[in-house]
Amino acid sequence: MDIGTLLGLISGIVLVLVAILLGGDFWGFVNAPSALIVIGGTVAVTFIMFPMGVVLGSFKVALKAFFSRSPNSKLVINEIVTLANKARKESLVSLEKAPIDDWFLKKGALLVADGSEERLILTILETEINFTKQRHQRGQGVFKGMGAMAPAFGMIGTLIGLVNMLQVLDDPTAIGPGMALALLTTLYGALMANLIFIPIAKKLEERSQEELSKMELTLEGVISILRGENPRLIQEKLEAFLPPSQR
Repeated sequence: MDIGTLLGLISGIVLVLVAILLGGDFWGFVNAPSALIVIGGTVAVTFIMFPMGVVLGSFKVALKAFFSRSPNSKLVINEIVTLANKARKESLVSLEKAPIDDWFLKKGALLVADGSEERLILTILETEINFTKQRHQRGQGVFKGMGAMAPAFGMIGTLIGLVNMLQVLDDPTAIGPGMALALLTTLYGALMANLIFIPIAKKLEERSQEELSKMELTLEGVISILRGENPRLIQEKLEAFLPPSQR
């Protein structure tokens, strides 16, 4: 579990609640019509912007922001070096039966063991990287879209509240509920966008970049094995993908 994501979300919610409680009545900030406009409108427009399967799948993808860990590229490099030593001492064909944990590395090793040409291996693995990137961008796009629509529907709710208020200026008792609707929808939209949707989209983007970087590292390692490069030099080359603290 990513403690930082969970801690950030919980602390943000707690701080807002504490600020509300210190400043006044909590129930004064609860308004069902405002929540209905912002949440309902945001969800409805999201289903208009994206296919239903993409929207439903994005909520599963969102769990990666909380439960996935950064890939350990150092372990992948060690595995690649082990495969390079094995291929050098035995043969490229021996990679076919080698125990490999990483699925992308295993796919590359099997292509090498099958005697595939370098150009074909590059085409297959680069295509896999590109489509992985596209799948990740779809999930990110859903939350970026929701982050953009929530404040917009907050503003729509504000306009509705102002219209209701202006229609009953002769009734002082109706002005308060209209003003509450006008202000709280903006508050709800801003909170949902800046505390939930946009941060999750950014975290998914970071996770995607880490995974794609690991895949590019793996691709370079597979091609190096195919070319029969020295395992020690392969390790030096692949560690250039890592920050200095991890080398």
